Amino acid sequence: MMTSKGKWFLTAIQVGLLAWSGTTWAADKVYVANEGADTVSVLDAASFKTLASVRVGKTPHNVQVSPDGKVVWVTNNGEPDQAAGSAHKEMAKGEHSTMATVGAVWAIDTSSDAVIAKVPVGMHPAHVVVSPDGRLAYVTNGGDDMVSVIDTSEQRVVATIPVGKFPHGLRISPDGKQAYVANLKGGTVSVIDTASQKEIAQVQVGKGPAQVGFTPDGRLVLVSLSEENAVAVIDPATRQVIRKVAVGTVPIQLYVTPDSRTLLVANQGTPKKPGKTVSLIDLESFKVAKTVVTGAGAHGVVVDRDGRYAYVTNTYANSVSVLDVKDRKVTKTVPVGKAPNGISVTP
Repeated sequence: MMTSKGKWFLTAIQVGLLAWSGTTWAADKVYVANEGADTVSVLDAASFKTLASVRVGKTPHNVQVSPDGKVVWVTNNGEPDQAAGSAHKEMAKGEHSTMATVGAVWAIDTSSDAVIAKVPVGMHPAHVVVSPDGRLAYVTNGGDDMVSVIDTSEQRVVATIPVGKFPHGLRISPDGKQAYVANLKGGTVSVIDTASQKEIAQVQVGKGPAQVGFTPDGRLVLVSLSEENAVAVIDPATRQVIRKVAVGTVPIQLYVTPDSRTLLVANQGTPKKPGKTVSLIDLESFKVAKTVVTGAGAHGVVVDRDGRYAYVTNTYANSVSVLDVKDRKVTKTVPVGKAPNGISVTP
């Protein structure tokens, strides 16, 4: 029979082993593309402190952590001396300046926060997403109306897919079978079949579609309409817009909570009249349940895997707001680099 002292000793060993396990206690990180600083800020998701500032290519626009959390992909315009100016000085009507140089996607190792690869893509790369199995990365090239497909293990482009005019934000369906691409200047969303790597449809959505998002249950596709101050709701089964929901001025990025119940929309506004809010939309009633004040130029938004916190980049304030999703309020504001744009969190 084990004594109480023996039980205590065994428990102490078990706790010690648990604490020693790297995966159990590994700190989550938030990655922020600072478009005006040519850097990516790395934040600790628990303390919200800045862990590192990684030098990347010119005007990094968007970041995406791979599903296994090991690599961060960053869209940019190549080496600083090769870039031809800012790709994103203003977005007054949801539009970007067109670049005349070939861009790139750089890869950062999350264990060391060091750049480990540089992959040339098309002109003016905007957003990057990674397939659920981690094998492929999809990159929108706004300057040549194409999507580049990167083999993540070989770190090279294996396909290019023609889409609509000035593709910007994109997301992959929860089952990995399709990618939806917001064509900023085309008023459409392209649907890509990931098996054939071809565009199979274009959905008319409205003015200035900037980003798309899926509900995790696959029931809905949401599209920010930066020139309508609204969000379009698409039924992916019929590929039809079934309604629109009014939000703040110049909505850009959006993200759905893990339970598929709430959509968060960052309302950027313009440089002269910055937006400072995030709209929280109830996806059952399709009404704005709450409007939360964040910071000037609310642009990028991501929700952590637990649905507890949302992280919002404030482009004109050079900061990130930490939003408590349940309490629907900002709990922390963290300074980052100049003109923070895209944002991603480790899975």
